[in-house]
Amino acid sequence: MSSSVMDIVNATVDWVTATLDAPSSRAVIFGFPIGGHLFVEVLLFLVIVYLFSQNSYRPPRRPLTEQEKDELCEEWVPDPLIPSITDEMLYEPPVLESAAGPHTIINGKEVVNFASANYLGLIGHEKLLESCNSALEKYGVGSCGPRGFYGTIDVHLDCEARIANFLGTPDSILYSYGLSTMFSAIPAFAKKGDIIVVDEGVHWGIQNGLHLSRSTIKYFKHNDMEDLRKILEELTSNKKSGRVKKLRRYIVVEAVYQNSGQIAPLDKIVELKEKYKFRVLLDESNSFGVLGKSGRGLTEYCGIPVEKIDIITAAMGHALATEGGFCTGSARVTDHQRLSSSGYVFSASLPPYLASAAITAIDILEENPGLITKLKKNIAILWKGLSGIQGLSFASNPESPIVFLRLEKADSVKSLKLLQDIANRLLKEHSIFVVASKKSTLDKSRLPLGIRLFVSSGHTESDLLKAAASLKGVAELVLKDHI
Repeated sequence: MSSSVMDIVNATVDWVTATLDAPSSRAVIFGFPIGGHLFVEVLLFLVIVYLFSQNSYRPPRRPLTEQEKDELCEEWVPDPLIPSITDEMLYEPPVLESAAGPHTIINGKEVVNFASANYLGLIGHEKLLESCNSALEKYGVGSCGPRGFYGTIDVHLDCEARIANFLGTPDSILYSYGLSTMFSAIPAFAKKGDIIVVDEGVHWGIQNGLHLSRSTIKYFKHNDMEDLRKILEELTSNKKSGRVKKLRRYIVVEAVYQNSGQIAPLDKIVELKEKYKFRVLLDESNSFGVLGKSGRGLTEYCGIPVEKIDIITAAMGHALATEGGFCTGSARVTDHQRLSSSGYVFSASLPPYLASAAITAIDILEENPGLITKLKKNIAILWKGLSGIQGLSFASNPESPIVFLRLEKADSVKSLKLLQDIANRLLKEHSIFVVASKKSTLDKSRLPLGIRLFVSSGHTESDLLKAAASLKGVAELVLKDHI
């Protein structure tokens, strides 16, 4: 406070004190006589207003000396560009030395492989190898260009037509990378301001597509249809319906959730979609070639006409044992992506031999429906063998090709270490290759971690029984102090 203000305050206090010492005295303000106490209150109020109206004291600015600059630079510690490296980040995964079939070689030793999503056991299939060899001789290794410029080859068009014909949709579009299918298709249709209601357990590829779309995202509880209904009801309530009707609205789900092994109740989702006027984007990466009598995915499994689903995406690196991905639906859905989907427009097209392999894989699936029957049998055997493990419980659906076991007493700090210890011991001591589900720093899935086993129709009964017995023994040993 400046000296002039202090002088005013001190003089005021002295005068007020003198005034109060004379009870009979009365002050006059604007011609009105007032008592001493009221006068003091008015005066203090005016002083406070005056003080608040003054600029706060600021020390005079002066330039820093060279010495002061050097001292500040020496004391400054910049934030790291990346998070600090932890022990978990230093972990090196096992390296496969042969094809990722039901049996593979790691460190020179043959192991039973439950870490690859080779659901139909087609990796290394003779017909697929012949198809790839023929395509390599005819087209070479790559296309060397995006589809929209000079990267479209006749085998790409044949593959798109084959997928559409198999699923019963008007058209489909190929992507050169499975994961890019999801995070390219979503922002191609959803823009800033649009509304997307999505399951909280979706995998990172979908999460990235949601982020790139810049839409308004609403998460519902994992596979909880009542929570989904509440959110849709809230979004379309009378207060908001006028604004929401003008926006594009989507429900995004996985057919088989990679982070839990659960199967989405598509019949209820379609019912809610039609009631509240939303579109549905369904990712069938882990259900295509697996669910349904003929492997046509969740729509066949639930008995839902495929035309009721607006957009279907899938990666071909699982059941079809090739690479790339596809999106299928109406001709308008596919044509729109050919001009506005970044993963299609700006990426070199799928290598021709992989497109040829995808066609052959679908042919094999149609000619051998017993592959799906064998897969279902193997899932049932593994479920029966793994039941009753102390400390672990099933999180997945009994018909899912992903058998997901999670800790009953989850601890965010210790969970990953315990699960990884189980996986390491299984590989080292029993030659069983399984994976502990992990999350990157970018993955925002809200589901707990667990042990994930990908079942294949190529597994034998002895493979499954050995895996179940080994996992039971190792889990009970590792988790005995955790239970």
